[in-house]
This record gives sequence, C-alpha cells and structure tokens, in this order.
Amino acid sequence: MSAIHIAVLNRSTALTDAQVSAVVPALQTQVHRDWAPVWGSDADLSFVASGRQPPAGAWWLVVSDDSDQAGALGYHDLTDEGLPMGKVFARSDINAGLQWSVTVSHELLEMLGDPDINLAAYVFTSASAGRIYAYEVADPCEADQYAYQIDGVLVSDFVFPSWFENFRKAGSTQFDYGNHITAPFQLLPGGYIGVFDLSSGSGWHQLTAETMTARYAARARVGSRRERRRTPRDQWLLSEPR
Repeated sequence: MSAIHIAVLNRSTALTDAQVSAVVPALQTQVHRDWAPVWGSDADLSFVASGRQPPAGAWWLVVSDDSDQAGALGYHDLTDEGLPMGKVFARSDINAGLQWSVTVSHELLEMLGDPDINLAAYVFTSASAGRIYAYEVADPCEADQYAYQIDGVLVSDFVFPSWFENFRKAGSTQFDYGNHITAPFQLLPGGYIGVFDLSSGSGWHQLTAETMTARYAARARVGSRRERRRTPRDQWLLSEPR
C-alpha cells in the first residue's frame, strides 16, 4: 500500500460514473508500473462516484465540466483538508476534440511530481542570467499524439528527471517515457513549459515549442496549475467535494 491515496472524483455532467471509473485501472497501472520506478513516488487510486464523499486524508483528482463553470462556482485550489488537488475539465477537452483521459493522466502525474506546485529547476543561461523552469512533467510532451495506451485507455506521456538536468547530452539517456524527446528542456510540438526569466523581472512566462521564446500566454484557465503557480499562496482556498 502506498503512502499517498488519490481519490478520482467524478463531478462532471459530460461523463458518466461508468466512463470515469473505467479509466482508473489504467491510471493505476501507469502510476505503479511506469511512473514510480522512474520518479520514486507512488500512489493508490480509488474512484469516487457523483454525490459520494472522498475518504479522509486523500488527495483529489476532480473531473469537472469546464473552467468557465468552475470559475462561476468559485472552484478552489486545495482539498477541504488542505491537501493537493488536481483538476480536469472534461467537457472543455471533449469540445476541443481532445482525449479527456490523457488530460486526467497528465494532471495526475503532475500532481505526483510537484504536489505543492513549488518545485523548479534553475539553469544558468549566462554568467549574469538564468531561467527557472517549472517542474511540470507532462507539459513538454503535452499533445495527444504522444499519448500511449494502457488496456485501451490513452494516457499521457511524461518526462523523466533527466529532462531537467542540463548537463545531459542529447541522445545520452531517456528523457521521456515515449522516447520522443532527445535532449534536456526540449519541447515537442504542442508542448510548453513555464519559465521565470531572472533577468527580465516580468514573472512567469510560457515557453512553447512553436516559438521557443518566452512570452506571456493567454490567461491561464481557472484552477489550472499554471494559474496557481502565478497566484500568491495566501489566495489559495479550500474546496468541497461537490
């Protein structure tokens, strides 16, 4: 039994309990088999149906409808016990033609990799400048095209710790589970990463594979990790399992 217990809560009207519960075994396999040996953190998952309450002490992975609805309802940032919570907006994914199971996997792994959304890698870019890279393990290989199947369920690719290690040489080791990335800090098409450029003084930016330059992105969706990373901790609120 793992020390971390993550409750997958269905709070979506776009997905049935049966649809959400059906992906949980694949997510569990990914965490135990693919994630834990590489990153050293493990978790036991359980499904919580609509209207049911999660067990005490559990982290939450909440499957909701969309970020606009979440904002209108005052969707918050931590469980009612102040523990980590991931958020997935399934209806937004479906409307965009994306695989919601990949997003669930993405958020699950990023919550395990950086549960308090406060970890980062620092890289010198010159003698007087540097960048801080957010420890987001699925963003660099974000696109659905890099996802892989477990028992018929599509789950997200993710980077290895070596992706954040600037001393690694291109092709010298494995940088992501799917073996698509060949060098540290490489972004695949559709991928991105949050960076803090210490010389600009302008705060967190988003680096994309398409531009490979730091720029402000559009407003982060309500409840996203990117929004929370840029939000002062004293503005984080507790949520309820509804």
